Amino acid sequence: MKKIEEILKERILILDGAMGTMIQRHKLEEEDFRKGWFENHEHPLKGNNDLLSLTRPEIIEDIHRQYFEAGADIAETNTFSGTWIAQADYGLEKFVYDINFHSAQLAKKVADEFTAKNPNKPRFVAGSIGPTNRTASISPDVNDPGFRGITFDELVGAYKEQVNALIDGGVDILLVETVFDTLNAKAALFAIDEVYEERKIELPIMVSGTITDQSGRTLTGQTTEAFLISISHMPLLSVGLNCALGASMMRPYLQILNQTCPFSVSAHPNAGLPNEFGKYDETPEIMAKQIKEFLDEHLVNIIGGCCGTTPEHIRAIADLAATYQPRKINYTIENDVE
Repeated sequence: MKKIEEILKERILILDGAMGTMIQRHKLEEEDFRKGWFENHEHPLKGNNDLLSLTRPEIIEDIHRQYFEAGADIAETNTFSGTWIAQADYGLEKFVYDINFHSAQLAKKVADEFTAKNPNKPRFVAGSIGPTNRTASISPDVNDPGFRGITFDELVGAYKEQVNALIDGGVDILLVETVFDTLNAKAALFAIDEVYEERKIELPIMVSGTITDQSGRTLTGQTTEAFLISISHMPLLSVGLNCALGASMMRPYLQILNQTCPFSVSAHPNAGLPNEFGKYDETPEIMAKQIKEFLDEHLVNIIGGCCGTTPEHIRAIADLAATYQPRKINYTIENDVE
């Protein structure tokens, strides 16, 4: 089977769409998040979607299957909140390994099924590593600017636990995503590097930041180019953007990455901005039309969807991307220094 690095030179790869949007279609109740694992747990668990890989694995497996059937090359594991930091809100710190391991196994099982059916289109699993619900760069207390709710070392430890479990579960790629604080991302990358050294293993790494508004900056104030420079010390498979913005609003920042990024560029935008009810209104046709502008300008190597996207969105994007060549990587940061 070809390595993903080789395939990226040949065609645009398709990342899957939103996990939460698909889970919401099932109208799940509290018992769905407890079944077989957490019946006697003292905290409410409804909404902790990562648990469904344990309690309702058939739902998560079916979501992966729908995205692969729609044309996705890469499925993200159901582990966006898979650290003890995020799970502490539910009192589930000790189940972090199980959440990540079983989520990875589920996605890998379905990926292998599709690869076996069509070896010329291998399917990959990306271990989803979210930003956690704390920030290393900003104080949560407006009266104490120097206070931090988490330390760098605590983040590293949490990420190492998650990364080890994802690797044990069989992921092909690690995806540090929805980065709003680059210091958190650097802790994740440091943790990955340590795990690789300890295990004598090396998987491709994707990093995807999030621009929070039309100022073009992350939540902690970095521009797109500054974000890229901050993480470019690592040999990455791709750097990209996801979440927060719809495709049309993301385009200017992808143009910056296209001009400056020495890695592949990824994008998985929302299906527009949420409406007053928190829903996403952009249809697959509308979103595909906007993403066509990315493709016309050869801005991306990997394209998918974030909040509000469904297999229908991914199918429209995949059908369109199949007619385009991927972005050419012709820039190195060393060139800029010289």
